[in-house]
Amino acid sequence: MSDSPAGRLQALFEGHRLTPTQRRIAHCMVRRAGDVPFLSSVELAELAGVSQPSVTRFAVALGFDGYPALRRHLREVAPPEAGGGGGGETFNEYQTAVLAEIENLRHLAGLLADPAPVERAGRLLAGSRPLLVLGLRAASSQARGFAYFAAKVHPDVRLLDEGGSMLTDRVDAAVRAGATALLCFALPRHPREVVEALEYARTAGLTVVTVAESAFAPVAAHSDLLIPAAVGTGLAFDTACAPMMLGRVLLEAMADGLPDAQARLEEFDTKAAARGLFVE
Repeated sequence: MSDSPAGRLQALFEGHRLTPTQRRIAHCMVRRAGDVPFLSSVELAELAGVSQPSVTRFAVALGFDGYPALRRHLREVAPPEAGGGGGGETFNEYQTAVLAEIENLRHLAGLLADPAPVERAGRLLAGSRPLLVLGLRAASSQARGFAYFAAKVHPDVRLLDEGGSMLTDRVDAAVRAGATALLCFALPRHPREVVEALEYARTAGLTVVTVAESAFAPVAAHSDLLIPAAVGTGLAFDTACAPMMLGRVLLEAMADGLPDAQARLEEFDTKAAARGLFVE
């Protein structure tokens, strides 16, 4: 776990069973870790898009007498990092969105200081034949990108990027073929179909590895291993640079668990050159 303010907040929230509203507050606090110790309950409620009593109930759910006690605790465990905010430089909304994504990537880098979760995920994905990759709506591009590259090194990758009644049929077919794991990319807003698909996948015996925007996402309860990667919310539509980067990291970890991965890549390169597939 990162020793940044965001990492310490994440550690504070882990292990608590939070309602969807409380998960929203927690996610907002992680994103605004440097500001949160100095926000009133009303200000935090406005940032998270919830009511002020919800913030109070959230603090009580974490074991504090109320929000003032939580805020005092935050000033001790998650103070703002030194050296930030100087110079008085201002940025427009586009620059601010880019800088927020850079911060999301920094936070991901901090989480990856402990490589054990990614290495475990890599072994699970490498060992599943076939491997299911799920991503619907906003997350479909993340799933397609992972599946495209994974197919270069994994012998059987099956992409699930469309919902509907066929989704469970395809999960069943993969399980009959020997699948043991499913990788899910889950981004807000979370489609009900994704939550239901993960619940079904686990009942079918699959181990679910999930990339989501936080450990408090609705898919967390239906995941065996969830690795968080924050999304940017500064523009009209969310941005997902950190989840995409985490997907590439998982690809690397999976390839490390496939002894013939390099041979498969070399074979592809040889065939691509023979076909003139790419323009040099």
